[in-house]
Amino acid sequence: MITSARKNVLSKWLKTKALLKDPKIRKLVPETRRMNEKTLRSMLNRYAMVYVKPVAGTYGNGVMRVERANGVYTYQTGEKKRTFGSFASLYRSILRHKRKRPYLVQKGIRLLKYKGRRFDIRVMVQRNLQGTWEKTGIIGRVAHPRKIVTNYHSGGKPMEVRTLLNTLVSGNRLARIENRLSRAGYDAAKVLSRTYPGLNMIGADIGLDAHFRPWIIELNTNPDPYIFRHLKDKRIPRKVLRYARALKRIPPAR
Repeated sequence: MITSARKNVLSKWLKTKALLKDPKIRKLVPETRRMNEKTLRSMLNRYAMVYVKPVAGTYGNGVMRVERANGVYTYQTGEKKRTFGSFASLYRSILRHKRKRPYLVQKGIRLLKYKGRRFDIRVMVQRNLQGTWEKTGIIGRVAHPRKIVTNYHSGGKPMEVRTLLNTLVSGNRLARIENRLSRAGYDAAKVLSRTYPGLNMIGADIGLDAHFRPWIIELNTNPDPYIFRHLKDKRIPRKVLRYARALKRIPPAR
């Protein structure tokens, strides 16, 4: 039986805390903290590259990639990159840019690239017509060549996962990586639904590092179902949209 949907979970921080409750999923979540001067400085010192993002935000708006190298600090948002000679001047600029919005700082994952462009993977997990969780779609998202986010609404390009991975791996290894991605998305959705049982459609954004290790970058509880129309296999978007319509969680077509 289909249950009624509760409202969207907007807070990335609350979603992260829900994932960290599960010991298996916790290993796939990059270190994430509430951003302030102390946490940003310590994580930059530890990882050299981090992402800072609004606690509540969509389409990659407001996301910044922050780096430290040889005493020089930089951050990029959109297509603009800024450089600073000290952490203090970097942090002042970030504060001006973010205004009063609460932000998170997350360990930066150096994503795999396709033709020089970063990509991640969107795994769609939905409650099916019997009300149980099902992985219904998987698609790659390639960043705009001059931007740091992969979101379609920020200029990212949806692509077949196999097309992206075929340039890096092949054969059985490729299939294993695809299965690992699907399993990570499915498991993360189920874990999140333990804390928020009214959810019925979750888009898991998963990055792969140089060792092909999956990292759960973010879970979207109001994901765009139309992105799967870019797949060759049209059965996938038909199923995604059928479930979304049945559960009355479908946004207007764009």
